[in-house]
Amino acid sequence: MQKDDIDEGNDFDFGKTSLDYSKYRDIYPKSMYQKIFNLGIGHKGQKILDLGTGTGVFPRAMYKYGGEFTGIDISKEQIEYAKKLSEKQNMNIMYKFCSAESTGLNSHEYDVITAVQCFIYFDKLKIIPEIIRLLKKDGKMVIVWMGWLPFESKICEETIKLVLKYNPKWIGGENKNSDEDTSLDVLPKVFETIEKITYTESLKFTYETWAGRIRACRGVSASLPYDIVNKFNKEHLDLLKNISKEPFEIPHEIKIGIYKLRDM
Repeated sequence: MQKDDIDEGNDFDFGKTSLDYSKYRDIYPKSMYQKIFNLGIGHKGQKILDLGTGTGVFPRAMYKYGGEFTGIDISKEQIEYAKKLSEKQNMNIMYKFCSAESTGLNSHEYDVITAVQCFIYFDKLKIIPEIIRLLKKDGKMVIVWMGWLPFESKICEETIKLVLKYNPKWIGGENKNSDEDTSLDVLPKVFETIEKITYTESLKFTYETWAGRIRACRGVSASLPYDIVNKFNKEHLDLLKNISKEPFEIPHEIKIGIYKLRDM
């Protein structure tokens, strides 16, 4: 994949991160899923489409609430891991390898469409008409983003510096806590905001789980050659052992936006 406004147009492929992604990117806190459920998302009887599902982290975590999930992703490798993990957990989740901008799925089929940590990767001119086509008349769109707060964590700050040493074009380390949340204001005027929530929670990691989480990010395994990733990982583990005992906590800001189509 390549986008001019991401990493100066550098190529990246999350399929290359699939093994680490399946093991180390299931890090969203229980509070996030509960808040989403409390806002009316994921309930029994709802048909839910998860865009950019990756290894199926979101549908698998929400499965217990009773919604009927379909997950799609542009990476075959990610979809294969999603299928294996869901089957292992005895979860009946449908997955499809396809572009979010052109899904080939039935029109007006879904009560909810979700996009977790992925909306920035879509072609906005193409994804919006597709979302409108797929949603039922009273359907909802949910956008979720979780980002670390580097200025509140020495480990996070030093990790970002190290990623930039190996991949100077990477912009994924840029995140800051802000009372004025504009990151979810990405939908056009045909959508109406139902709810927006922003809150902070610290997540616990070990050397292994933090290193795995970072390897799975866009700036490392998705962009760098395998031998360079291994070199980075060794230096990263040495860095972690020098600056902190384990386990340690990294503060994250979590943003949830829920929208619906305006009455026209």
